[in-house]
Amino acid sequence: MYKKISILLLLIFSQTLHSNEDVWGRVGHQVIGEIATQNLSPNALSEIYKILDGQSLALVSTWADEMRSNPEFRKYNSWHYVNMPLDKEYHEIIKNPKGDIIKAINKCIEVLKKEKSSKEMKSFYLKYLVHLVGDIHQPLHVGRFEDRGGNDIKIDFLGKVSNLHRVWDTQIIEYYTLDYKSLSNELLNKQKTQVSLSPKDWSFESQQQVKKIYSQILLKKNINSEYIEKNFSLIKSQLHKGGLTLAAVLNDIFKK
Repeated sequence: MYKKISILLLLIFSQTLHSNEDVWGRVGHQVIGEIATQNLSPNALSEIYKILDGQSLALVSTWADEMRSNPEFRKYNSWHYVNMPLDKEYHEIIKNPKGDIIKAINKCIEVLKKEKSSKEMKSFYLKYLVHLVGDIHQPLHVGRFEDRGGNDIKIDFLGKVSNLHRVWDTQIIEYYTLDYKSLSNELLNKQKTQVSLSPKDWSFESQQQVKKIYSQILLKKNINSEYIEKNFSLIKSQLHKGGLTLAAVLNDIFKK
């Protein structure tokens, strides 16, 4: 009993420790939004255009992060991640009482599927959905509690002080100085893969990748060009999968 209470308190406290660094970088989110857009059904495109007043998915993909500086949005901080031990799946962990990325995604889908939801509500939850589907495909968003998804693993990135989460969020992508259109076009030429509509499946898939990331970094705390080149293919694969997944979810929500 006391053990469970202690764990719950730690989960609540961890929300205040997560920084604004625990996000795909701007380019990563925009890539996912663009890939999704190119794979939407005509009906989904039409409905999304109306809800967002013509704004693109790429444009709104970073809105949820931009709003994190607003104190009124702090209650949504825990929506951006779920901390999972490497040896447990989502259904086995003690849930954060303030929510997590899987609960949040399911809530977004639920609101968007309801015909009675107002346009304002749909806009809010659609923007979050676009962002969170991107977040859950960044493997460290399902990383361990004890290091806050890699935020507390200090490493050297090409001679600069950094942390594991930041490296995977932004720095590897920034190393290649690609804009989101160029990277999107490259990934859109890749063969499409079958994707699941279940957020639990996405968290499980990311967890398999995060295990590899953790095992690699145990052996190497200095990130060099060899590490970057070796892992950029995984990042591109996750961005591609994230875009296709987002499109599949939106097509399902807005099917006729």
